[in-house]
Amino acid sequence: MNLAIIGGVDDRRVTRPDGGESRTVANVGAPKARAGETTRELIVETALRLFRERGFEATTMRAIAAEAGVSVGNAYYYFSSKEQLVQAYYDRAQAEHEQACREVLATERTLAARLGGVLRAWVRVSEPYHPFAVKFFKHAAEPSNPLSPFSRESAPAREAAIALYREVVEGASDRIDAELRAELPELLWLLSMGIVLFWVHDSSPGCERTYRLIDQSVPLVDRLVGLSHLPGLRGVTRDFIGVIRELRG
Repeated sequence: MNLAIIGGVDDRRVTRPDGGESRTVANVGAPKARAGETTRELIVETALRLFRERGFEATTMRAIAAEAGVSVGNAYYYFSSKEQLVQAYYDRAQAEHEQACREVLATERTLAARLGGVLRAWVRVSEPYHPFAVKFFKHAAEPSNPLSPFSRESAPAREAAIALYREVVEGASDRIDAELRAELPELLWLLSMGIVLFWVHDSSPGCERTYRLIDQSVPLVDRLVGLSHLPGLRGVTRDFIGVIRELRG
């Protein structure tokens, strides 16, 4: 059997019983890719722990690399800055949230049940990151900071979150004004940002106050949305949508 490896491809020629040769190709780059992903995740986990323990400003890339047991150059290979590490956290948190919502979106049909389930799932999957969020929030709250959820750098995570709320709306059986239905996913995402702000400052056991806020807010949103298609309130709905579009600029 002849073995040639070119560019990570394992090119094996095997002698067949009839004396001829057949070739099989196996990708030997996969183990290397898995090792790289493991290193990347290790760096992210280490960074989040140090951000939580020391604060974002006091934590350096050198310290993250040392704690993770990798070279500084290797750390910079995966992440060019601490801000990129936080963006990786955003992406991970969004993926975990989407996964946690699958069951409720597959089984619930009313807007209230779907929205409440998605918001509660966010609090549940975010619980391990609460100490980190408390220390980090002052940076994310700055409008000009690239780590702000409204920044250009945060656009992928933000758009993924809005897409999730679009799924909430599109899968709901409720009667909703057509124009409002188009704007509702972004409005629900803004509602979720308010929930996040409350959650960051929530020191109650198990963030029970945040869960109560969700349970009280969702029926109110549901009632307001339900009224949007009524003839007497359609004008108000149009005015409201107009204000939203004006603010969006």
